[in-house]
Amino acid sequence: MKKIAITTLGCKVNQFESASFATGFQEAGCTLVPFTNKADIYVINTCTVTAKAGQQSRQLIRRALQTNLEARIIVTGCYVQMDPATVLDIVGDKGCMVGNDYKHLIVDTALKETAPNLVVLMGKISHQENICELPVKRFAGRTRAYLRVQDGCNNFCTYCIVPYTRGPSRSVKIAALLRQVAIFEEEGYREVVITGINIGKYGLDLDEGENVYSLLDRLCTQFPTMRIRLSSIEPTEVNDQLLNLVVSHNNFMPHLHIPLQSGDDNVLRRMYRQYTTATFRKAVQSIHTAIPHAAIGCDILGGFPGETDSEADNTYRFIHDLPISYLHVFPYSKRQGTLAASFRDQIPGPVKNKRVKRLRELDEQLRHNFHKRQLGTQCQVLVERLRKGSSLLQGFSENYIPLLFSGPTNLIHQVVPVSFTGFDQGQPIGKITEELLEEKQVNK
Repeated sequence: MKKIAITTLGCKVNQFESASFATGFQEAGCTLVPFTNKADIYVINTCTVTAKAGQQSRQLIRRALQTNLEARIIVTGCYVQMDPATVLDIVGDKGCMVGNDYKHLIVDTALKETAPNLVVLMGKISHQENICELPVKRFAGRTRAYLRVQDGCNNFCTYCIVPYTRGPSRSVKIAALLRQVAIFEEEGYREVVITGINIGKYGLDLDEGENVYSLLDRLCTQFPTMRIRLSSIEPTEVNDQLLNLVVSHNNFMPHLHIPLQSGDDNVLRRMYRQYTTATFRKAVQSIHTAIPHAAIGCDILGGFPGETDSEADNTYRFIHDLPISYLHVFPYSKRQGTLAASFRDQIPGPVKNKRVKRLRELDEQLRHNFHKRQLGTQCQVLVERLRKGSSLLQGFSENYIPLLFSGPTNLIHQVVPVSFTGFDQGQPIGKITEELLEEKQVNK
């Protein structure tokens, strides 16, 4: 019985894929152990979206080698896809390098008794036409399940390395997705987060007549007790069809995350983003009008090459004046192989850090304002865990408010009614609505 240690960096797609590796190893009779433990096989699912992620990927490979010199080291993910030579320098003849389009072979390759010292499963990801199947049974330590519906991206934004490491947009067939969600339902999951690299392009490469809107409608209809949450959608893909789905399905969570990257049109053009600030403003305002209590999040990139003080100020003001609930703020990271890496006027670190800090302070303000507007509402909270160092339960409401409240631990993994009653040092707190909980349990 081999001991397997898996660690994952980066996006929800990577996390879904690592859960599939775990499923395969467990079905093969292996035991999963923490990555810090001595194991027979280490799997490092890497990321390269930023320089920091690349550095962390290298550190994890070295850590596995140091923990057990006799172990088989499997390195996969976007970092090895982009820079296999550096990975080879680290692992030498002790490793197995697996590109993103060969991840379905990881379990069988890792467990081969007669495998050569060095195994390389790499291909030209840009030529891939199909998505590899990666079935998942459980997500260790997670209350919400991730459903990868699509991989790859055709946009080639000037700052982004992902199209070079993930290849073109490719979709999972609808029948396979429905089977996967049925497994999650059988395993007791109450919420599924729809993930992908460019989810709005779901189905366009298939001949099934499906798109992201029909997919969401199918999932909400066929799994009425499962909460469906969309991880991200482009502003150009926010339309009446999407909003009607949120309004008409009680199990479609009122939470939309829309990448913005910059609130200045000149910067957006240099990024090769396929929309203007006017498009983004219209998308946000349409969501807020149709679903006033919805959480609206967005990604922001601070310090893009050539960004002037005026353009940075435009981004700040643009976001400040919209009903946005929270931000995910990232400093621009120069990635070799992207067009922006060759741009002149790369922003100095101190200037970039100052702009990122200002945007993160705005994020705190936006979150507090959104939470304050929702104070006094009745929420349905998916209980995730006990808060570390506390006796309080914690979980997320439909519109992604992180609530703390008292209750028995047997409510973990359940959806419970909670009144949002106040704040404790800025943290939203609530109280279980006992009569609604009793009524729910009787009806159940």
